[in-house]
Amino acid sequence: MQPTIRYQRNSTTTFLSSTSAFVETKWQAMFEGRNEALVTLALLFISHEIIYFARCIPYLIADQIPSLQKYKIQQKTIQNTAQNQWKVFRYVLISHFVFELPMIVGFHPVAVYFGMAISSVPFPPLSKMAFQIFLFFVFEDFFHYWAHRGLHYGPFYKHIHKLHHEWSAPFGLAAEYAHPIEVMILGTGTIAGPLMWCYATGDLHLITTLTWMTLRLFQAVEAHSGYDFPWSTHNWLPGWSGAEHHDYHHMAFTNNFSTSFRWWDHIFGTNKKYLAYKERKASEAKAKKAL
Repeated sequence: MQPTIRYQRNSTTTFLSSTSAFVETKWQAMFEGRNEALVTLALLFISHEIIYFARCIPYLIADQIPSLQKYKIQQKTIQNTAQNQWKVFRYVLISHFVFELPMIVGFHPVAVYFGMAISSVPFPPLSKMAFQIFLFFVFEDFFHYWAHRGLHYGPFYKHIHKLHHEWSAPFGLAAEYAHPIEVMILGTGTIAGPLMWCYATGDLHLITTLTWMTLRLFQAVEAHSGYDFPWSTHNWLPGWSGAEHHDYHHMAFTNNFSTSFRWWDHIFGTNKKYLAYKERKASEAKAKKAL
């Protein structure tokens, strides 16, 4: 038994090492002989577009499968129509080019100034990357909680955040359907964590930042998907927010201001209406089952 386990571990280690070496070679080749700032710009923007829209595809497919509609969180309010999806797609795509692309242009000089490794290899160990990304999730969640809560204040909501709340029953594409000022504010939480860490430690690689941004996009689209599948992240990762948590925020326009975790809403008491709603729905389901 032990030799078999040891062989499996060795095989896994060999596979990871060879994969890492392959990616590192391609990474070096991508930058070699080219302007590092332009390559970084292209890498970040193109990967953002591919990952964001590709992440939406499974939910677009789910919309067309009747057997999966039982997992739709809001059964009565239907906003994920083809017309609405197309409207959001156009707005988000234009927003990416007009507002997000200029912000990405400024990333490389700032990252280099703070000491981020860009084109160098080898990559950091996976354990280090995982630890740093976890810290970025925690920081971004705390930042997002307070920034998001602030955007619900009177004039900020009316003139900025209300656009995002056009959809009371959200769908994946609507994750980045927001006012440019909101994109800038909440986007700060995503990039400030890595930059602050880099400034404080001088130990961060672009590949870690890119991985973090990828996971952040996955989280954002899932939270707005409008679906609560048995395999959804919050059903197997304790404390994760997910669509079930964020969907209530869009439906009720209050509570559940955090993005990744449920901690801050619990600590600061901004989940009481949500918990009362869940309890009421559970009681209704129990009474219906008893009939």
